Amino acid sequence: MSSETARVEAFSDGVFAIAITLLILNLKVPSGSAGHLGKALAAQWPTYAAFLLSFAFIGIMWMNHHRLFNHIRRSDNGLLFLNLLLLLGITVVPFPTALLAAHYGTPDRTVAAGVFNGTYVVLAVFFNVLWHHAVRAGLLDTATHESADAISRQYSIGPIAYLACLGLTWVSVPASLILNIGLAVFFAIPARVATGRRMHP
Repeated sequence: MSSETARVEAFSDGVFAIAITLLILNLKVPSGSAGHLGKALAAQWPTYAAFLLSFAFIGIMWMNHHRLFNHIRRSDNGLLFLNLLLLLGITVVPFPTALLAAHYGTPDRTVAAGVFNGTYVVLAVFFNVLWHHAVRAGLLDTATHESADAISRQYSIGPIAYLACLGLTWVSVPASLILNIGLAVFFAIPARVATGRRMHP
């Protein structure tokens, strides 16, 4: 961790930790008559699924943020602002998670899934803006330029792919969520592997 970006990374880690912890608040102890606890717990499966998905998604975004700052060695005012913008998006994630869980079994599930998927479109844009600012402003460790190029290629897919995912919401909510999961797996993979490029020694 560079001393110049240490405070940015430490603050960001705290925000990620709080956001991922807040997801558990969506899990409620069900109420109901005696003898029906099992059925009540089973009925909450959308909440469990949404919790696990968003926990994984925030975890993957934290991994990507960590990977970015393995290359970002300097900071400027633009980086500080854009990092805060990204963290704003991260803190919003518990809300669309709760919304999707609450409305998945209702006629409003398309709208709820649209908000959920739309959140990740915005986050993909924020990640790209932050990264490209760091590249253009010369804030990277120049010794890792090939890995940085791989990140740029991987991230360029994000906004378009998540927009496709958002559009798919109005065709099939389950399919849009499956695509969203696939994209999360793609971004969990290190960029040089995901883009099929090998690092030169």
